[in-house]
Amino acid sequence: MLTLFKKIFVWWNQDTIGTKIKTIFFGKFVGKDSFGNKYYENKKGERWIIYKDEIDASKIPVEWYSWMHHTPNKIEKKHELEKYKWQKPHKPNMTGTEQAYYPNKNKKDVVEKKYKTWKN
Repeated sequence: MLTLFKKIFVWWNQDTIGTKIKTIFFGKFVGKDSFGNKYYENKKGERWIIYKDEIDASKIPVEWYSWMHHTPNKIEKKHELEKYKWQKPHKPNMTGTEQAYYPNKNKKDVVEKKYKTWKN
């Protein structure tokens, strides 16, 4: 029962019932990225994503990001873009996790304040 409730009302966990119905009746499958996200488009030109896991817009690779925003790219012709040797694989936003970027890795556990707090 809780799963059905979440499907109907909770949009931040996965696709809702409304999105599922829209995808079934009006969605044309366009492709799938390396994370397992599925991309759809309808006849009006609207585009949307069904995320594999947790919904996080930073999980969209750059080639699919440009497709989502109607930016001309090779993605319409070729779904697997060639990567250069120097390109790193796409990572979602890691802020707030153990894998977050710290400019000075030696002091990542110690945060130095550049200000003094008020004392009562």
